[in-house]
Amino acid sequence: MLTAAIPFPDIGHALFSIEIGSFTFALRWYALAYIVGLLIGWRLCVMAVSRPALWSGAGAPLDRCQIEDLLTWIVLGIILGGRLGFVLFYQPEYYLANPLEILKIWQGGMSFHGGFLGVVTAGLIFSLRRKAPMLSVADLLGLATPPGLFLGRLANFINNELWGRPTDVPWAVVFPGDAAQDCLGVVSICARHPSQIYEALLEGLLLGTVLTYLAWRRGWLRMPGALTGAFLVGYGAARSFVELFRQPDAQFVVPGNPVGHAIHFGDWGLTMGQVLSAPMILIGLALILHAFRQSRTATKQDASFVG
Repeated sequence: MLTAAIPFPDIGHALFSIEIGSFTFALRWYALAYIVGLLIGWRLCVMAVSRPALWSGAGAPLDRCQIEDLLTWIVLGIILGGRLGFVLFYQPEYYLANPLEILKIWQGGMSFHGGFLGVVTAGLIFSLRRKAPMLSVADLLGLATPPGLFLGRLANFINNELWGRPTDVPWAVVFPGDAAQDCLGVVSICARHPSQIYEALLEGLLLGTVLTYLAWRRGWLRMPGALTGAFLVGYGAARSFVELFRQPDAQFVVPGNPVGHAIHFGDWGLTMGQVLSAPMILIGLALILHAFRQSRTATKQDASFVG
């Protein structure tokens, strides 16, 4: 069945490692993705608040020093939310039986949707404490997120994790390991969709480009909540689409449900990624609609006042 495939580029899990006696320090690609993604996101936020023309008459919601303080909150939100989201959404029974395993984040196991909720919670608390406009702060966070998504998905690919479903497309990748080669109905070498690359391009590069264009060229930062809504709709749609090619989590692939639907009705259903993305799309559309209505109302009031 396999007609063409690309060998997996075994880059290794770490950029470099240093051994000092019995201690080994390694800078892993996933950690590097987090660090560089946060730095790029921070820089985008600084650039945005430094341009008054991008904002409405009220001005930018934060200054540069406040953004640096917000960064600390966001890091905590990503780590705590990402880990707890993975525990609750994907393997609650295992971690309920082994609660100490929850603390072992170095062994992997992070959920984007959990990390997203963690960032929302951190941003909400920060905004309340600093009395900053929540929707405009959320717009900054939405603008800053895609670079981290892009780099994180590339790290997933390098780490040989979260690969796609078996396929015979010319760009299919032969991922190493028994789990990756355990493909139902494939008796020879099993090649899979490089779904991590799909996500990097859609959730990271494409979405980031669109949000940057909307912020810098279309004035969406002048409508609080609009850019947040665009991020939610864009990510939710991209993730839902890629779920068609991504190998579902093992706990959902059971006899009678080989496709791995978390919710299924006969042969049709939704994966857990699609279930978690659906509310994001709906909330995003509602935010965009609300932002445009508020903008039109403000424009009419200004015109009435001038008249």
